[in-house]
Amino acid sequence: MDRLASMHVFVQVAERGSFAAAARALDLSPAMVAKHIQAIEARLKGPLLHRTTRRQSLTDVGRLYLERCREALSAFAQAESTGEEVLARPHGVLRVTAPVVLGTHGLAPLLAGFMQQFPDVQLELSLNDRVVDLVDEGIDVALRSGPLDGGERLVARPLRPLRMLLCAAPDYLARHGTPRRPEDLQRHTCLAFAHWVHKDRWRLVGPQGEVRVPVQSPLVINNGDALRQAALGGAGILMQSELLLAEDLRAGRLVRVLPRHAPPPRPAHVVYLPDRRHAAKVRCFVDYVITQLG
Repeated sequence: MDRLASMHVFVQVAERGSFAAAARALDLSPAMVAKHIQAIEARLKGPLLHRTTRRQSLTDVGRLYLERCREALSAFAQAESTGEEVLARPHGVLRVTAPVVLGTHGLAPLLAGFMQQFPDVQLELSLNDRVVDLVDEGIDVALRSGPLDGGERLVARPLRPLRMLLCAAPDYLARHGTPRRPEDLQRHTCLAFAHWVHKDRWRLVGPQGEVRVPVQSPLVINNGDALRQAALGGAGILMQSELLLAEDLRAGRLVRVLPRHAPPPRPAHVVYLPDRRHAAKVRCFVDYVITQLG
């Protein structure tokens, strides 16, 4: 017989004073209650109860066993509530990944507010411009920029699209001239991001619609901030997110190029695995990010 069930039956018998009362409480027959007690006594090789026609009392073995049963049943109940606790209270380690620029300039400044609201959550943020496999790398939540891979089975919540700009250092423009039309980019050095699918063709949207301009990219870098540093040094024209460029543009270290034409905004999402949908730490983090960046 199921030992945990037998322990539960015995506790009911001891607390309610009779087999019949325990049977009514548990919706069992008195015969079945008796079988549970007999099974325990057979394992312990001794009686649990002194039984007479008028009353019952616990033996020494019964009193000690009752104490241990209560401890065991309490521990079992706590173990069974673990799942509910995880779902109800945000706590534990939350592993998050994001692209470098979006993570550094969009997400990282918001983390102090999240930590104040949810002090029992320990955040681990990994910044990487490659597409991270959430399952293989044990990631709870990812921020993604660019089109999503339709082959991934993820829950995706949209964030505010990332505005993209063209800019260059004043020194570069003084030496090479300022483009007036999208086609002029073909005569300039254009800095390429290694993770772009089309490094040799830039899409721009302007008053007359979308144009695709072939560009020369003698410098290709896999990090947006490194591209920015190259642009600051006068290496060429840069296409990157406004998140990365805003301070340099305000300070005049970089200036807009072709301000009436801009690359299409890059979609952004926060994504997570379907089986993490109800985990409190994931749910609270996703809601917080959407409130701030959505």
